[in-house]
Amino acid sequence: MLVRTLAEGIASGRIVETEAYGIGDPAGHAYRGITPRNRALFLERGHAYVYLAYGTSFMLNVSSETIGVGAGVLIRAIEPTDGVAIMERNRGVTRLRDLARGPGRLCEALEIDRRLNGIDLCQDGPLWLGCDGEAPGEIAQSKRIGITRAADSPMRFYARNNRFVSGPKALNK
Repeated sequence: MLVRTLAEGIASGRIVETEAYGIGDPAGHAYRGITPRNRALFLERGHAYVYLAYGTSFMLNVSSETIGVGAGVLIRAIEPTDGVAIMERNRGVTRLRDLARGPGRLCEALEIDRRLNGIDLCQDGPLWLGCDGEAPGEIAQSKRIGITRAADSPMRFYARNNRFVSGPKALNK
């Protein structure tokens, strides 16, 4: 679960799609070493790395290694569970499937921006990771989406047959 605490209430959803960017991955933001922009990727596992992609959309990653080692997991999509009205207002859409299907939409729906960069997602706070106690179901794997380096690396993981998963149908078998 990804949970966002806002002044108007809680907005959350089950994580249904991710992409991994491991140590030494040429497609990962940590590949060339630590910079002011990617510093959060080098924090202890479980910290938020939030960046602006293409000058238009924020993306949320979770650092995944020990302190000083850069790697992370992009949260690509959630299945909204709580605070749907908040997400609808933030996105300006009412179609449930489109609220948080894709990393930019997810961040817009949950008001995730650079102010949350570097926070510990394993602690109570404005954004945190949790568990709803439900079994995850079947997890499928495919190549990552929207990258050019190491594009065929099968490091995208998603909940099979979940309608909130993003990407082309050919990758969501």
